[in-house]
Amino acid sequence: MATEVKVPALGESVTEATVGQWLKKPGEAVALDEPIASLETDKVAIDVPSPVAGVLGEQLAKEGDTVNVGAVIATVAEGAAGASPAPAKAEAPAAAPPPASASAQAAAPAASTSTPAPAPANAESTPGAATLSPAVRRLVLEHGLDPSKIGGTGKDGRLTKDDVMAAISAGTAVAAAPAAAVPATAGATATGPSRAQERVKMTRLRQTVAKRLKEAQNNAALLTTFNDVDMTNVIEARAKYKDLFEKKHGVRLGFMGFFTKAVCMALKDIPGVNGQIEGDEIVYNDFADISVAVSAPNGLVVPVIRNAESMSVAQIEKTIGDFGKRAKEGTLTMEDMKGGTFTISNGGVFGSLMSTPIINPPQSAVLGLHRIEERPVVRNGQIVIRPMMYLALSYDHRLIDGREAVTFLVAVKNAIEDPTRLLIDL
Repeated sequence: MATEVKVPALGESVTEATVGQWLKKPGEAVALDEPIASLETDKVAIDVPSPVAGVLGEQLAKEGDTVNVGAVIATVAEGAAGASPAPAKAEAPAAAPPPASASAQAAAPAASTSTPAPAPANAESTPGAATLSPAVRRLVLEHGLDPSKIGGTGKDGRLTKDDVMAAISAGTAVAAAPAAAVPATAGATATGPSRAQERVKMTRLRQTVAKRLKEAQNNAALLTTFNDVDMTNVIEARAKYKDLFEKKHGVRLGFMGFFTKAVCMALKDIPGVNGQIEGDEIVYNDFADISVAVSAPNGLVVPVIRNAESMSVAQIEKTIGDFGKRAKEGTLTMEDMKGGTFTISNGGVFGSLMSTPIINPPQSAVLGLHRIEERPVVRNGQIVIRPMMYLALSYDHRLIDGREAVTFLVAVKNAIEDPTRLLIDL
C-alpha cells in the first residue's frame, strides 16, 4: 500500500515552499521519519520526513517546483523496505544477454544499482559534476570549493549539505582553483579568455530578501546617521575576563553581548526607535526583541533574541552562539525569526569599514556594526592610536526624527566606551 507524502505545515502565514533537494531517489529504502526531501521557504529550509518505513515511490514534484502546504509530493510503498525495485529491473537483461553493444549499454545502470559505490563516487568527485544536487552545487559555488576534496556521506557517496558545511567548519575544504580553469579550456579557444556564463535560479530565501529590502526602500523614508566608537575599554574588559567567562558560562565573550545590552538601554530612553508604524498608528513596544543578522549557507537570516532587555550578557552570547550554530546546520525554525523590534547587523566580521544598512520591515531602525581599525584620534590634546569602529543607524524618518536618532546612537557609543554604564543602567 502506498502512503502519500504531503508538504507539512510551514509556519504562520507561510502557505508555499520550493522543493530544494530530493534526499532520496525512487526505489530507495526509507525509514520512518527519515528526511526524504528538503523544502525552502521564505526564511528557512525544512526537511520532509517519511510518514512510514518502506520504499520511496513516485516523486510528484521536481527540484525547484513551488508546492503548497498539504500538497502530495511523493508516495512511499509501506513495508517494502530493503526490496528496491530498481535492481530487479536491472537483473532482467542479465538473464537473457542481448547483443554485445546493448549489453554494454545495460551494464552501466545495472552497476549503479547493484554495486553503487565506485561509479557514483567517481562522478561525484568531479568538480561541477551533474550528480551534485542543486542545493549542494550552489553551496559549493558560493564558497568556491572543490567537491572532489570533500568526502560524501550520502547515498552512493554523494555530497550532502552537511558534508560541505562540516568541511568548511573543520577547515578541510579546498578552494576549487583547478575547477576555475575548466570553462576556460573547454568553453573557448586556447588563445582567448573564457566568457562562459552560468544561470542559477534564485532561492526562495534570496527572492524574499530581495523583495523585502526593496519594499523597505519604497515604503520607508530611509536615512542613515553615523558615529564612531572607541573600543579600547570593551576590548580590555573582554581580554581580562574572556577565559573566566568561557569557563563559567561555556560560551565565548564577544562584542555582540555588549552592543545588545547597550542597544536595550538606549531603546528605553528613545522608545520611538523601538516602535513601528501600522496604518495611521504608531506602536511602541515595551520590550526589546533584538533581531541579529546571521550568515547561513542560503543567505542572510535574522533570528530574534526575545526580551533581550531582561537578559544578561552571558545569556545573550549563548543565544547568539546557538543561532549561529543552527544557521549553519539549517535547523533554525520559523518561530526563531518571527517578530523582532530592532535589528543589529555586524558587517565587521566580513571586514566592512562602513555601510548604510536597510531596515527590516516593519521595524523602524537597524544598527550596523563594522570592523575595528586602529586610527589616530585626539585625546586630551594629544594624538593617540585607538581601536575605532564606525556605527551606522539607518531609520525610518517618518517615525524617528534626526534628534532621536543621533541621541540613540550617542547613548550606544557612551555605553560601549564606558562599559560601567551597562552595570549601573546609566
